[in-house]
Amino acid sequence: MAKGFYVSKSLGLVGLVTGAAALVTIVALSVVYDREKTRNTKSPADDGVTATMAVSISTTQSVPKDPWDHYRLPDALSPVSYNITLWPRLQVNQDGLYIFTGQSAVVFECKKPTDLILIHSNKLNLTLINGRHARLTGLGGATPPTIKDSWLQVETEFLVIQLNGKLSAGKIYMLFTEFKGELADDLEGFYRSEYTEDGVLKVVATSQMQPTYARKAFPCFDEPAMKAVFHITLFHDRGTVALSNGRDLDGFEVTMTRFEPTERMSTYLLAFIVSDFDHVTGSVRIWARRKAVSEGQGDYALNVTGPMLRFYEKYYNTSYPLSKSDQIALPDFNAGAMENWGLITYRETALLFDSEISSVGNKERVTTVVAHELAHMWFGNLVTLRWWNDLWLNEGFASYVEYLGADYAEPTWNIKEQIILYDVHKVFAVDALASSHPLSRKEEEVNRPAEISEMFNTISYSKSYLNKFAFNNTVYTDLWDHLQKAVISTPEIRLPDTVHNIMNRWVLQMGFPVVTIDTTNGKITQKHFLLDPDSVVERPSPYNYTWFVPIKWMKGGVEQEQHWLLQRAGTSMFCVGCFFTRSEWLLVNLKMSGYYRVNYNLENWERLLNQLNTDHLVIPVINRAQILDDAFNLMIDMIWILNTMYCNITRYLYQERDYIPWESAIRNLNYYILMFDRGPGYGALQAYLKKQITPLFEHFRTITANWTKVPVGHNDQIHPNLKSTVYCNAIAAGGVEEWDFAWMMLKNATVATEAAKLRGALACTKAPWLLNRYLEYSLDPAQIRKQDATATISNVASNVVGMPLAWAFVRARWSYIFSEYGGGSFSFSNLINAVTRRFSTEFELKQLKQFKEDNAHVGSGSGTLALEQAIEKTSANIRWVAENQQHIINWFTSESR
Repeated sequence: MAKGFYVSKSLGLVGLVTGAAALVTIVALSVVYDREKTRNTKSPADDGVTATMAVSISTTQSVPKDPWDHYRLPDALSPVSYNITLWPRLQVNQDGLYIFTGQSAVVFECKKPTDLILIHSNKLNLTLINGRHARLTGLGGATPPTIKDSWLQVETEFLVIQLNGKLSAGKIYMLFTEFKGELADDLEGFYRSEYTEDGVLKVVATSQMQPTYARKAFPCFDEPAMKAVFHITLFHDRGTVALSNGRDLDGFEVTMTRFEPTERMSTYLLAFIVSDFDHVTGSVRIWARRKAVSEGQGDYALNVTGPMLRFYEKYYNTSYPLSKSDQIALPDFNAGAMENWGLITYRETALLFDSEISSVGNKERVTTVVAHELAHMWFGNLVTLRWWNDLWLNEGFASYVEYLGADYAEPTWNIKEQIILYDVHKVFAVDALASSHPLSRKEEEVNRPAEISEMFNTISYSKSYLNKFAFNNTVYTDLWDHLQKAVISTPEIRLPDTVHNIMNRWVLQMGFPVVTIDTTNGKITQKHFLLDPDSVVERPSPYNYTWFVPIKWMKGGVEQEQHWLLQRAGTSMFCVGCFFTRSEWLLVNLKMSGYYRVNYNLENWERLLNQLNTDHLVIPVINRAQILDDAFNLMIDMIWILNTMYCNITRYLYQERDYIPWESAIRNLNYYILMFDRGPGYGALQAYLKKQITPLFEHFRTITANWTKVPVGHNDQIHPNLKSTVYCNAIAAGGVEEWDFAWMMLKNATVATEAAKLRGALACTKAPWLLNRYLEYSLDPAQIRKQDATATISNVASNVVGMPLAWAFVRARWSYIFSEYGGGSFSFSNLINAVTRRFSTEFELKQLKQFKEDNAHVGSGSGTLALEQAIEKTSANIRWVAENQQHIINWFTSESR
């Protein structure tokens, strides 16, 4: 493979453009790890700072008339640099609040003459300077006009400054502000995290700026394209450590830390932290609570980060762009991690690993999340999207490359194969809805903070591309341009059309096709795949929901020449009579190299089924997972004779020993569990699953000598890999005594992964009153950290006993949840999905629609799309249960005998 982003010749470009794994993920995914954010609505009280602003709140108008009523910045001004000084107070003031004070001087260039300055500011108490909220000066001989008026436009989060004259194009100016804000526990902007160590309460001042929270830390031009250089200075208590994006230059007796100027970067990548954390050092630094560091919990991340950085330098063919790399684990952090340039922030579960307590799954999570964030140091930070509508350009790429980095760090794990389970199949589930959206939307469709947050959901490439746009911004068409140049200079690559025309069909229209092959007549067709075929697609497509589909295929176990399906139907490669024996089979989408589902005529399905039952290893492991996933999802729109055949495919599992096919089967069978576990047919499903899993159980009993041989790395205690299952079943079988014991263990846990297992297990109880008590705890920050609130409610909803309790709780408390945790919280969509995923009755559909209507005045923020999708999924579930439930229960019953 060629170095870096010169993924040029046959492997790389064919990999992206003709349908290898990169196309599947980079084009198909808009994946960002769950970002659960909260909002605290308190305003900091005056603390000795001179007069504060009078807030003008305007009414939202259907058609904004003034520039400050729009959510986007005008293009008249462009920031050059910021000089920011912040002082977080880690003790409460006389009003019982934690606050921070600060000053900011932003140097900007005027691009077009204007008498208006709009700069973002949210929840900051600005000090009046000569009766105005800022001071404007000119640089390099520029003469600034005086300030006519200034105010805060709360709805659009702007500081508005009207001038008595116009700024001159090409001139440089500086805007100075002095401000105070609350160091709240809302996990946004500059915020507060707390933890107890050795009986002492400790406070951390930390930050989360993505996507629109830098404006909550200091006034700024808070859009990705508004890149600038940042000069950061932090005042902090003696005995604490200050960190930011760059290296610290010096410290003083008064505990002031200055940092080197950043590279030119976006506001959402800024970070600053004050704590008394310790660190371990290698080629990078891993920061965490002192006790966690002393126990070696940061050692694993340190060991994999250095090799992955070196891998990415070679892969990108570009040196790491910064002078240092810090990674820090925070007790309170809503996102899984955040790729702040030079100072990556993580949840503790995503960075810390205890070899005695944490599981292999925890170790895998650390590896993949670190790999994902490091990938952003180049693609996302060095080269940045211009606006949030092209979020997939950042996240889709990082979601793909993380598997390469993780595989380099842990080559024995075969982790690259898991991209199918954790990304492709996951996105299939959302992208098959009529309410899905294209990877790239028009800029005007993504304006408000809640709309930006909504883009963070489950839905390259040459070195010249990186070099051209380094420290700048880009749009996806720039990527296509560079790919096309590489195609032209590589004669061995033959594409059926331009890169733009091929790729735009995957980016500018939502969804994906199901490709159907009839081996009796050679016909091949494509059709927009929908979870509910009766749903109405209201979003028009410029390509009429037709894709250029790369067809990689295998016949009788032998790979064939690739084919392109460019129309709705074609017959070029699947010839009549192409099977020479009754046993030869056709397999399409080899190794899941394309983003589409596959269906066949009944005869070919039966041949594949016969091969699976005879020698399943002939079919690649990824395709065994694909066959299972396609079969389960195709059952939705098929007559029962085909549905019976799809069910028959699961028979072969009794001889399957590989993880990926089993995981694919279990995830799909989980849908049956959700549809049946409240009804009389659940017993038949359980009996069938027991029959199929028994050989696997016997396999592991054999290799452990009837459970007497402890495998290497295990011990006689509950092994970390088994804790989640053991804890959950113990709580489910126990009562209040067992629940209270686990609760005490959770409150005393010092390892984040152990706390997460206990928190999940507490939702397994079958006692409704305990579940209701736990739900009440979820919204009490003294009991459950805010970062874990929605996950806790979701855990209760996953319990068949807890689901109606969680749904009632969410309905009753929605206004509070929305106001306290913020409409922009990324976790809102996860919460809605969790409490509604079992819905399959007309009564539940009616409740869901009523919930939407009753809360129209409150809103659903970033969960708006998830709510629409929940209604669509519930309708599909109702239809599926009505048409298939009895047939499937009968099939499970007969197969279990």
